[in-house]
Amino acid sequence: MKVFYATQFVLRLPQGHRFPMAKYQLLRDRLADELPEVELAQALPATDGQLALVHTPTYIDAISNGTVDPKVMREIGFPWSDAMSDRARRSVGATVAACRAAFQEGIAANIAGGTHHAYADKGAGFCVFNDAAVASRLMQAEWGRRGNRPLRVAIIDLDVHQGNGTAHVFRSDDSVFTLSVHGQKNFPFRKEASDLDVDLPDGCADDQYLHALEVALFELEQRFEPGLVIYLAGADPHEGDRLGRLKLTWDGLEARDRRVFDWAWQRRIPLAFAMAGGYGERIEDTVQVQVNTFKVACEYAARWQNLAR
Repeated sequence: MKVFYATQFVLRLPQGHRFPMAKYQLLRDRLADELPEVELAQALPATDGQLALVHTPTYIDAISNGTVDPKVMREIGFPWSDAMSDRARRSVGATVAACRAAFQEGIAANIAGGTHHAYADKGAGFCVFNDAAVASRLMQAEWGRRGNRPLRVAIIDLDVHQGNGTAHVFRSDDSVFTLSVHGQKNFPFRKEASDLDVDLPDGCADDQYLHALEVALFELEQRFEPGLVIYLAGADPHEGDRLGRLKLTWDGLEARDRRVFDWAWQRRIPLAFAMAGGYGERIEDTVQVQVNTFKVACEYAARWQNLAR
C-alpha cells in the first residue's frame, strides 16, 4: 500500500504551541518499523494550477510569498514561513498522489492531510490549503481528460470537527458528496452545511457513534454513487484527545475505520485516506490510533491486490 509523506518539512512552532507537529514523524517511523507492506514515498508539492482548482489566486500568492493578512494567519494558527508554505503544498500533493495510487491499487494514504477547515480564500484551524477539495477537483479533471463519464467523489469526514471549509467549497457542486460526522458543540462554532451532517453530543461513546455512522453510510448510498472515496480518518474522536470531547475507545475507532474501508471495498470504490486531526493528552495515543487505522487499511489493500491477480 502506497503512503505519501512530507515529514521532512517540520514547522518550528513556538514553545507550548498546541499543535502536535511531531506526530507525523512518529507515525512514519512506526509504519516503517511495523508494517512492511507499506510503501512510503515522499510527496511532491501541489502546483499553483492544482491549488487554483479550489483556492483563489490571491490567497495562493499570499501564502507563497508571505503577504497573508495577519488576521488570516491567526485564524490558521501557524506562523508564516517558507517551510509552512512548502509543507502546506506537499500536504495537498500527498493526498493527490494517494488518490492517483488508489485508482491503481484500491487504497492509498497521506500521513498528514485532512485540512478541511480551509476555504477557497482563507485557511483556519491549522489548515492552509484544503487537500481533499483540491484532490477531488483534480481527479475529476484527470478522469474527464481520459474520456470517462464524470467522476463523482464522496468525502467521508470522520474528524471530530466539522469539515466547514470542504462543505463551503462544494456547497453547490452535486458531483461531490460531503459527509461530516462530528461533535455538535465543538469547533468550528459556525458550521457550514455539508450534504450530510451528523452532529454528536459531548461524551458520545462507541455504540452511539457506530450506529450514527451506519445510518450515515446508508443515507450516503441512497443519495449518491461515488467513483472515489476520500476518507478523513481523524484520531480526535478518541477518549484521550485534548480537543475531541467524544469518548471513543481504541476498539471503537478501529471498528469505525473497518466500517468505512469495508463500505468502499464492498462496492469496489477506490479509497484514499488522510489522517486529519489528533491532539491526544499523550501524543503516543494519537499515533497509536493512526497506526491502528493503517493496520486495518493494509488488510483491505491486500484484498484489492488479490482481486488484481
